[in-house]
Amino acid sequence: MAFESLSDKLQGTFKVLKNKGVLTEKDVDEAMRQVKLALLEADVNFKVVKEFVADVKEKCLGEEVMKSLTPAQQVIKIVNGELTDLMGGEGAKLEYDPAGFTVIMMAGLQGTGKTTTCGKLANFLKESGKKPMLCACDVYRPAAIDQLEVVGKAVNTPVYTDRKSKDPVKIAKAAKKEAELKGFNVLIVDTAGRLQIDEELMAELENIKDKVKPYQILLVVDALTGQDAVNAAKGFNERLAIDGIIMTKMDGDARGGAALSARKVTGKPILFMGTGEKYDALEAFHPDRMASRILGMGDMLSLIESAEKNYDEAKAEKQLERLKKNQFTLEDFLEQMGQVQEMGGLGKVLDMMPGMNKAQMKDVDVEKGEKEFDQMKSIIYSMTKAERQDPNILNASRRKRIAAGCGQPVSKVNNLIRKYEDAKKMMKQFSNPKAMKRNRMLRGMF
Repeated sequence: MAFESLSDKLQGTFKVLKNKGVLTEKDVDEAMRQVKLALLEADVNFKVVKEFVADVKEKCLGEEVMKSLTPAQQVIKIVNGELTDLMGGEGAKLEYDPAGFTVIMMAGLQGTGKTTTCGKLANFLKESGKKPMLCACDVYRPAAIDQLEVVGKAVNTPVYTDRKSKDPVKIAKAAKKEAELKGFNVLIVDTAGRLQIDEELMAELENIKDKVKPYQILLVVDALTGQDAVNAAKGFNERLAIDGIIMTKMDGDARGGAALSARKVTGKPILFMGTGEKYDALEAFHPDRMASRILGMGDMLSLIESAEKNYDEAKAEKQLERLKKNQFTLEDFLEQMGQVQEMGGLGKVLDMMPGMNKAQMKDVDVEKGEKEFDQMKSIIYSMTKAERQDPNILNASRRKRIAAGCGQPVSKVNNLIRKYEDAKKMMKQFSNPKAMKRNRMLRGMF
């Protein structure tokens, strides 16, 4: 999880404050020292940390906080607000050309995942009702064009290429013309990168910007590179005046300092963050929600959106009817588990639940939970169709045969049946259509 180490340290600091009740200036000073250390260890830029801590401390020492009945809660509220502001305040959205056709130029260093992110963005745009086309303008890196074509095929998006030309400006202009003629409304231009910023790279990107006139220039930044990512963001912004940032590999960096720093040093919003290898693993970045997750307050809005994204109304209605007839089967149970995995897996769901961060759920083994998911699936797949549809026929001999078929002990089969029965009981509690309609999250998850 992104910001995991920062989240753990900040929550530990605030837990100490909560236990004190009345706060003194010395308590606030010590808390701010711990916050400063936590941010620095999370690889946040030193200047950014210094300014952040100073702002927070000034507000925390105010009379309305120190004399409050819940001073610790007031301090957390201030830190939450400052963290939100640091990451951009109100969440910014990708903007589109009012003329109806938008050119998005993707920039970034080699190794940031720029080409893959082009595909993720195309997939995101399609889900938003747009009709995108990709354009291969990296004429230097071996197989770069082939890679974008593979990406385009994976997200079912056409790719404009010109293997004979070595002029990225000419290619981008031709792609723009063809995209407009064929009725596409977004062109995503995948540009060349370098191992580091150099004059040749910047001159080329400036030339593309000048001649093609992209409506949005998005910088793809690798969160794992820490302060190098911040320096790259600053360099690209100074030459190109970028419009937004996409942070990749956020699922692989427990620190997250690059995300906090990049927004501050460029003044440009983080629009998206990559949270996995799949092409649907691109999420809109919401500063307020991320701040809430860092401080252990959860992110119910994102959880609800994720649930609704994977919500199939026809399937839900079908399950509802089956419940009324007491026909909730192991196949339905298997489908529910699949829905949780489509939402990002158990770990991601728990991460967005209030109070269910690493510190609070040290007794919850997420990896073990995911493993149990896979085990239960293998057990169900080892059953006959009749057994999946009517678990009541699963006597001792059948359970023994199923266990042997999937390589699991009989106890695992028995455990699955118990979980299925528990899920069936819970589903009945929400089988009322009005209750399902009221609870949007439950509609998505069940």
